[in-house]
Amino acid sequence: MTERRVPAGVHIIGTGLIGTSLGLALTRSGGTVTLEDLSSTNAALARDLGAGQTSTAAEPDLVVVATPPDVTAACVAAALERWPAAVVTDVASVKGLVIDGLRSRGADLTRFCGSHPMAGRERSGAVAGRHDLFHGRAWVLTPTPETGADARALVAEVARSVGAEVLTLEPVEHDAAVASVSHVPQLMASLVAARLEHLAESSVALSGQGIRDVTRIAASDPHLWTQILSGNATAVREVLVSLAGDLDGVIEALEALGADDDAPGARGTLARAIAAGNAGHARIPGKHGAAPTAYATVRVLIPDEPGQLGRLFADVGSTGTNIEEFHLDHGLGQAFGLAEIDVVPAAAAALSDGLEQRGWRLHG
Repeated sequence: MTERRVPAGVHIIGTGLIGTSLGLALTRSGGTVTLEDLSSTNAALARDLGAGQTSTAAEPDLVVVATPPDVTAACVAAALERWPAAVVTDVASVKGLVIDGLRSRGADLTRFCGSHPMAGRERSGAVAGRHDLFHGRAWVLTPTPETGADARALVAEVARSVGAEVLTLEPVEHDAAVASVSHVPQLMASLVAARLEHLAESSVALSGQGIRDVTRIAASDPHLWTQILSGNATAVREVLVSLAGDLDGVIEALEALGADDDAPGARGTLARAIAAGNAGHARIPGKHGAAPTAYATVRVLIPDEPGQLGRLFADVGSTGTNIEEFHLDHGLGQAFGLAEIDVVPAAAAALSDGLEQRGWRLHG
């Protein structure tokens, strides 16, 4: 395995989730990191969490702008002027908006290489920062024609040093891609979760793992996501128009079935919609960006008592099985949960036998 070299002298502007996580990862690897934020309290918190020092960087090798999208271009332009020898990158999730802003300001784009780590959490702020946030995640570089080779190489180096996998896309291609894989999913999660706000308590109580999976990211920051969606409005709208067409077809099919149980063609529409979802889901990359893998699921009943989840993980480990995915659902009014352990198919039988031998009750 190639040793990852930690770039020296990284200055991070913006100490939210991404900026703090990057600082934690770099300092943990021995890098020298300085931090800056419009809020001195935010910067001090990130410092106290171990993300770096709040002293001003004299001349960093790399400046990372981790600010909200609506001020990113201005912050990048200011950094390019403030440190005339440094490479500057940003980590905003919208790239066209940033590049247009830099061009309008006449910024030196030879030392700028935009980037976007495809990592995040539904929580925000420095306290949500994690040193392993970027492990196995894609980190997209979005250089412009003016971007120098040295700038591009340095940004790639810092991304790899924190465990990310580096990809390169044109800025327009990037924005179109994240509209489909990030921005529209956020909107869908929020819209589905909004249906629950005024639902009767007895109905919400029926919530299972499916609704939890679909709505997990609905807890995201409304202010930040308003900026992201506004900054990528054209690409997001294009995806939503296509999605609306499919949704209209489903609505028409359901309306037909409501009026006539026979309704020729309606069931086919519903089946095709679900099948298309199967096909799309199958294309989502597997673990660490590998080819998609069909996992086997071992379902275990777990008592709702302190220490039981830790015991389950320990027992899985003692069988020599690697967990690929894990879900925990709680039974309504029951003193137990249902743990779903996804493993490679070849490991399922041995895991099932091993857990039963250790006293666990399997389900299904």
